[in-house]
Amino acid sequence: MTDKVVKLTIKSLFIWVVMSITTFSLAVLSSLTVYTQIKTYRHELESNTLMLAKLVASSSAMYLYDETPERIELALSNLAAADHVLNAHVYKALSGNLEPQIFASYNKEGQLLLGGKENQLASMFMTPQLADNGQYLELSAKVFDTETNIQLGWIYLRISSENFNELVGKSIWLNLAVALALLAISFYFAVRMQRIVTGPVEDIANFLQRTSRQRDYSARASGSTIRELDILADAVNVMLFRMQEYMQKQRQAEEQHRKLNASLEDMVSHRTTALKDANQELIQTLEKLHQFQRQIVQNEKMASLGDMVAGVAHEVNTPIGLGVTASTMMLDRLAVIQKDFENKTLKASAMKRFLDESNENLNIIYRNLNRAAELISSFKQVAVDQTSESSRSFCVVQLVNEILLSLQPRLKKLKHNINVDCDPTLSVETKAGPINQILINLIMNSVIHGFETMDEGTIDIRAEMVSSNKLKLVYTDNGKGISPEIRKRIFDPFVTTKRGQGGSGLGMHLVYNLVTQALNGSISITSEEGNGVEFVIIFPVVNAKTSE
Repeated sequence: MTDKVVKLTIKSLFIWVVMSITTFSLAVLSSLTVYTQIKTYRHELESNTLMLAKLVASSSAMYLYDETPERIELALSNLAAADHVLNAHVYKALSGNLEPQIFASYNKEGQLLLGGKENQLASMFMTPQLADNGQYLELSAKVFDTETNIQLGWIYLRISSENFNELVGKSIWLNLAVALALLAISFYFAVRMQRIVTGPVEDIANFLQRTSRQRDYSARASGSTIRELDILADAVNVMLFRMQEYMQKQRQAEEQHRKLNASLEDMVSHRTTALKDANQELIQTLEKLHQFQRQIVQNEKMASLGDMVAGVAHEVNTPIGLGVTASTMMLDRLAVIQKDFENKTLKASAMKRFLDESNENLNIIYRNLNRAAELISSFKQVAVDQTSESSRSFCVVQLVNEILLSLQPRLKKLKHNINVDCDPTLSVETKAGPINQILINLIMNSVIHGFETMDEGTIDIRAEMVSSNKLKLVYTDNGKGISPEIRKRIFDPFVTTKRGQGGSGLGMHLVYNLVTQALNGSISITSEEGNGVEFVIIFPVVNAKTSE
């Protein structure tokens, strides 16, 4: 609904505009007409007065030489024929600068004799002036001798302007009456015209209101004899036709929607059932996937542990073999010495040589057995850490060295350097197993991937406390680095550059899970191709202490 603020209608607006224009035009035209007529009437009055003044002045010249005014007054009495002449005075001029004196006068019946005009004669000379609020017209003229052109006196005339005022009044009333008549005629025709114009508009408005209330869009507006209104009716009919089409399409669409909704409920029910089944299968599949993933990770751990066992077993075999050889030689030497001793043929030189050989063989046996014991101890600790998830207190440097010692069978044939930078007295309490597995995976990644094209690489392992309860491990190598494509997915499962060459792609995924889940820490990587790699691992620890 539109806001009903505007109160004007086309009818009132049309009449107001027409009457305003007509009134303004008549007012201007009447004013100009009255002004022109008044100006004409006054000009005619002034012209007649001037002509009369000249005639009286010329006829009075011959009488001013007489000493008696009877003759001139007799002549002035002829002015009684002019009803508009109220007074006529003849003044005789005196020598010098003396004021003229009245010589003769004419006063219309009922008009008093006026005097005291001697001082105003000059100002009224041939200049008619209205006096007493426009009731009279006054004028003066000079009287000259026609032969000598000498001024003999003055003529003063007082003319009534009653006729002039009547003409002006009649003119005003006549123009006013004409204007009112024209306004009435204009109002009549304006009303007739507005009915002709607004009638069809009202019909269209009523038609639209009726159509909107009844929602009967099949109705059509009738035409008009006025071209613009006929165009409006055609436009309304086009709009109604399009609305009718739209409503038909909308009803068809609603019918289709009802049908679709009816079928959609069945489809949703079937799809919901299918979705539940699919979700159940997906949950089962995810559970299996997690089981497989855990199994693969466990297999990766066991494979790493198996490789370590094989390497340690090989390393232990060497010192044990040397010990067996040395002990066998001692047994052989001891049998010879025992035989000589029983046969009483034992010599001091033979005994001395036996003692020297025994000392050397015992030293060989001790060193190799001690070496084997160290290898077995470090392997035992690493193996226990790899399979244990419990926390224990340990020296960080000792843990790193045990890990490096367990990897010695794999690294001894390589020329890579591993540097450890850590306070040798730093001890913490946390889970050693995840740290063990993390460092082993990082070192083996560097050996297998980072130093793939290098004969001699460098690995730096730095450990330090960043706060009272957080340990930071920084692992760096100077290998070939990691490409951006692999770097952004480095911690995803099954991401490897050795696909089909024995790489499972689970090493770094295992590292990420150990850092974030087992140690509750964080890991970040920085690497560029050709500039090595850097891993920063930060995780919480307890009971951290160092010897001052």
